[in-house]
Amino acid sequence: MDFPPNQGLDQEEVDERVETAIEDNDVVLFMKGTALMPQCGYSRRALGLIDQYREEYETVDTLESLDEFRVALERHSGWETIPQTFVDGEFVGGSDILAELEERGELAETLEAE
Repeated sequence: MDFPPNQGLDQEEVDERVETAIEDNDVVLFMKGTALMPQCGYSRRALGLIDQYREEYETVDTLESLDEFRVALERHSGWETIPQTFVDGEFVGGSDILAELEERGELAETLEAE
């Protein structure tokens, strides 16, 4: 089976998607893969941590245009690594930061658990 090369999205379109997702959602997780099929352990870990406290939040699959998403996200967070979590438009961190917040008992408050 042949898979076509990743056609990707242009940088402007990805920038707009990132901006809209951050502005329009209380909690958004930019991840590799989807909520049903995470494609990396860090994304899976972030999902699991957020799922403990939030029933509703947005996920964005960055694999469609990974390089462009890294550039766009770095503009918002200063980080190019994925996954990245934003709450009320503010960058919180990746799975490691979410895990640290959980260990300190602060993740529910950070995610403004419903």
